[in-house]
Amino acid sequence: MHLTPDNIRIGIDREKWIFKHRQKTLNPVRVPILVKAQEIIDKYKDHPRSKVKGTLLPNLSNQKLNSYLREIADLCGIDKNLTFHLARHTFATTVTLTNGVPIESVSKMLGHSDLRTTQIYAKVIGRKISEDMSNLQKKLNSEKVKTIDRIRDRSLF
Repeated sequence: MHLTPDNIRIGIDREKWIFKHRQKTLNPVRVPILVKAQEIIDKYKDHPRSKVKGTLLPNLSNQKLNSYLREIADLCGIDKNLTFHLARHTFATTVTLTNGVPIESVSKMLGHSDLRTTQIYAKVIGRKISEDMSNLQKKLNSEKVKTIDRIRDRSLF
């Protein structure tokens, strides 16, 4: 909510990045801006509340933001208490770690001062890895059966 246009700079890859210090720890955070995030920034850059506050996004209280998230969940039929913190957790797990972003990079983007803090998120990924490997084993077993069947079919000729 406190991002300003001054927080957007060109990063090492010549793309736009967010440069900021975490409010709680004062640790520096540098995050590349993904296309969808840039679209959201562009959508709200001329919003009256953004202009008055000088921020990239219109400021909402945490309470109001969570209220909107609950409303979205209801509209989408999601039976989960969506909160801003849950969105942060989802970013760490589903968006980054599950898609192969190294835990060290995730830790930096989250502004953690200790990698052990980020490893809490990785434990959730452990369950996902277990499920994925179980699904892979089922697929491999299925492929093995198909291969054996093909071999049997050939030997009949």
